[in-house]
Amino acid sequence: MTGCVVAAAGTKKLDFRDDFGILNFAYALETLEARFYEKVVAAPPRDLRPGELQILRDIGDHEKAHARFLKRSLQILRVEVPMSVWPGIDFASRQSVLTAARNFEDLGVAGYNGAGTRLRLAEFLTIAGKIVSVEARHAAALRDLLNPGSRDFAGDDVVDANGMDRALEPGEVLAQAQKYFAEPYRAVGL
Repeated sequence: MTGCVVAAAGTKKLDFRDDFGILNFAYALETLEARFYEKVVAAPPRDLRPGELQILRDIGDHEKAHARFLKRSLQILRVEVPMSVWPGIDFASRQSVLTAARNFEDLGVAGYNGAGTRLRLAEFLTIAGKIVSVEARHAAALRDLLNPGSRDFAGDDVVDANGMDRALEPGEVLAQAQKYFAEPYRAVGL
């Protein structure tokens, strides 16, 4: 199966040599994000401010839609996404939840930006471009919730001196996301 095969027991191999492998990884990340928002919405922090739960619910709905779209697009080639774990996230704390959400969205934007140069089919690049634009809006909204009225929505940590969003290679994204998967992934073809 292109894109993902089982490696050693408990380890999943992500093959980044083709578009399907890259989109399989995008599917895994979108699924992870959707699970995060499901958990938040099911038992939200008590200290959320008015309107914030609806924003988190809306973002979660977008993440579910992204995951469903990628799953349908990839058909049999999709990756099996292991259970999610949430080290260091206090789901009872507004600050912790919003910070984690911002980090997931920032990572998603950087990941799509970095993977874009690897996609060969124009249709897949168009899909990734549409998804990353939504992810960037999520990140900006979350940054504004964390620091209202500031310039954080496009902070120096995510936008470079040329005004471009940060881009990370798939291996860098996997290294940062790995701790949220109960079973490790091993990247090949990078």
